[in-house]
Amino acid sequence: MGPKERREREREEIRGKILDAARELFASEGYEAVTMRRIADRIEYSATAIYFHFKDKEALLKELCEHDFAQLAHQFTAMDALPDPLEKLRVTGLAYVQFGLQSPNHYRLMFMTPHPPIADTELRKGNPEEDAYAFLKEIVTQCIAQGKLRPELTDVDLVAQTMWAGVHGVISLDIAKCNDDWVDWRPLMERAEFMTATLIEGIRAESPP
Repeated sequence: MGPKERREREREEIRGKILDAARELFASEGYEAVTMRRIADRIEYSATAIYFHFKDKEALLKELCEHDFAQLAHQFTAMDALPDPLEKLRVTGLAYVQFGLQSPNHYRLMFMTPHPPIADTELRKGNPEEDAYAFLKEIVTQCIAQGKLRPELTDVDLVAQTMWAGVHGVISLDIAKCNDDWVDWRPLMERAEFMTATLIEGIRAESPP
């Protein structure tokens, strides 16, 4: 490896440390409360070094959101080959919960931490390969087109947002409960599977008696 390649690798490693520290701090302390100096202190770098990589906190947030939302969308691509859209809807919901379970800091920042909006164009809004919500809407559209849902359910956004709210409730409750032993919690994926099955039974065209 030559000097140029070594410098580039070191640069990417530093950017990765900055992003990881920022994500953790934004999620735990809130976006507004965290400063660039606070992020620099976390990784024991100078604030000047942070500004060499990111011009301000907003730029840092934008890169985090672009990366994390794209990562979530890409996690769904394996479900796209499933022929039954209702089954695709079910396994996508479970994959969403798995993402939150495996990457809680990512999830906290994306869905549980207030922060300024990020420009839609930067997040490639509407592209199912890059936009997880667009992917979800595409599945619901397929369900409606194939007559899989109750006939009165024609509002794609309403169905998609209701499904999203259900699985979000499962994973966000698990993240936020902080090992609370007041409740005898059932296993997370058991609750997630029950939630997705219950939601799908509520919207499908023909439910078994």
